[in-house]
Formats: sequence, C-alpha cells, structure tokens
Amino acid sequence: MSFLNSFDISASALTAERQRLDVASQNIANTNTTRTESGGPYRRKMVVFQEIPLNSVTSSGNSAASGTFRSTFNRLLNKTAKKGGVQVTGIVEDQRDLYPVYNPDHPDADEEGYVMMPNVDPVKETVDAMSATRSYEANITAFNAMKTMAQSALDVGK
Repeated sequence: MSFLNSFDISASALTAERQRLDVASQNIANTNTTRTESGGPYRRKMVVFQEIPLNSVTSSGNSAASGTFRSTFNRLLNKTAKKGGVQVTGIVEDQRDLYPVYNPDHPDADEEGYVMMPNVDPVKETVDAMSATRSYEANITAFNAMKTMAQSALDVGK
C-alpha cells in the first residue's frame, strides 16, 4: 500500500460518513411526515456501505519485462482501480411496519380515525447521527496524523 492510499481511504470514509449523517438528519426531519410524493407516510432510510478493496499493482522488478517507463507511467496514470476504503452503494428504505396513531382530525386519517406514522425512531436516529459524527472525527484524526507523518518525513530530508 502506498503512503498516499491512506489519504484516499480516509477521504472515502469522510464522504461516506457525511452521507450517513445527512440521511439520519433527513430521517429526524421527517419524523411526523404522513404524506410523501409517493402518497404514503415517510419511511426511514438507511445508508448501505461497501468496502472498496485495496488493489495493488504488481511488478516483476525487471524493467525490460514491464515495458518502458512511458508505458508503465501511462498505465498507472489511466488506472481506474480503486485504492481501498469505503463507498456508499445505496440508500434503502426500512421496510419495518408503520405505526397507527389515533387522530381523527388529521387530514390523512382513515375511516376509523387512525393515521399511519413513519417508522422513524428519533432516539435511534440521534444515536446514528452521533455515531456518524464520531466516525467522521476519527477519520479526520487519522488524516491529520498521516499529514503530520508526511511533513515529518519531508523535514528529515532537509
């Protein structure tokens, strides 16, 4: 793993955790939303993470076998393989049941006076938001540590 891959890994985690925090905020904001564009109550959303595998470039060590410098440089420059980390592969709706609340005066109430409410638990969303925030902070700390190590390595060369 090259030194710069560490920055890519932390950056991918920062992006993923930011999206997780955004979704938790959206869920909290829609705790009482009984009507969406699709017609029903709001359903809790969840972020799905997936690992980005760390791909390493193998070399035979023999410059004649691996081609010219130019061809090797161009191959690595145009390489589309990911460098490790995490990515958001999707945002899915929670399929747990909605819960009925008796409120006959509500415009979305059925014939019996019940309104179907979103399956959002504000406490769970707050905990999820706090977890995303702590993960974000941990990745910033790792990023800053790598930056400090790089700066120290450059200072050694002076």
